[in-house]
Amino acid sequence: MKRFATAALILGLASPVFADSHEEMEIPQETVDAIMSMLTDMECQMAPDDIEMEDGGYELDDVICKGGDQFDIELDADLNEVGRRAE
Repeated sequence: MKRFATAALILGLASPVFADSHEEMEIPQETVDAIMSMLTDMECQMAPDDIEMEDGGYELDDVICKGGDQFDIELDADLNEVGRRAE
């Protein structure tokens, strides 16, 4: 019984750590604004909710550019484009 109580206590204390590591981090509004401005300059648009933090940079899902082409675009932490995939 003592082992069960100890294991339950350890899992209970560790749960918030595991939960935090799987939560999506909120992107600062100034970063969202900079990305949206950059897309406007590129003659592209997307929903701000489709910006995700990934691997130290950002992934932009479902970006629609002039002419109707749709892409997923990857940015580094400095908002430089490092990848683009047509959808």
